[in-house]
Amino acid sequence: MVYNEDGSRISGSTGVDVLLQSNFKLVLNEDSYLVSVPDESKPPIDDVRTVAHIKTLVHQLYSGMNIEQHQLEKERYLMQEWERLKLELKPMEDLKTEIDRKSAQRTNLVVWGGLGWMALQFGLLARLTWWEYSWDIMEPVTYFVAYGTAMACYAYFVLTRQEFLYPDARDRQYLLFFHKLSKRKIFDIKRYNDVKDAITKIEGDLQVLRSPLFLHLPENAQTELLGKIVSKDEEKDA
Repeated sequence: MVYNEDGSRISGSTGVDVLLQSNFKLVLNEDSYLVSVPDESKPPIDDVRTVAHIKTLVHQLYSGMNIEQHQLEKERYLMQEWERLKLELKPMEDLKTEIDRKSAQRTNLVVWGGLGWMALQFGLLARLTWWEYSWDIMEPVTYFVAYGTAMACYAYFVLTRQEFLYPDARDRQYLLFFHKLSKRKIFDIKRYNDVKDAITKIEGDLQVLRSPLFLHLPENAQTELLGKIVSKDEEKDA
């Protein structure tokens, strides 16, 4: 952060040419540095290349004094957040595992129940066709049974807007059981997904910080990358 000599903070959008018109204080990690600007008798800095060069020098000064410390502090902060989120995730993972198991069991019961119903239907029609009655009597019955099955499949499409496919129907039934049990067990699915996403993001940031490529980047590139990570965390906290 940059302040005037009287302690007033200077806006971050202030140009370097305006900033260099008077002395100012540069505060980095709670350390204050007084920057003395040359006298007004010297020619003004109008050359864009000169201004860009000064920006580069200030950037390198900041990098040289703070990059390693800032990197360590950022890594320590990310590790603390990672451990906190892991502790929060552990009971949620245990509860989700239990809900997954019960949902899978109930879905399998529905699937096997459907197979049992089809087998019962086949046996009943076979019994009525070859033992109780004849094919002449049972033919229209089987037609209406087949037509009723087609109507049931079409009703599934009308209600779900999805084609009736066995894997999709099973997955849908599993999700219905899962959400029903989640409400009963008070399992916050949204919070669980947010925690998982946050852990994945932190692990990605830590991988970037510990990467050999990052350690061999120029100081200005390291500072820019760290700034992006910090800005993402600030946006998340906001």
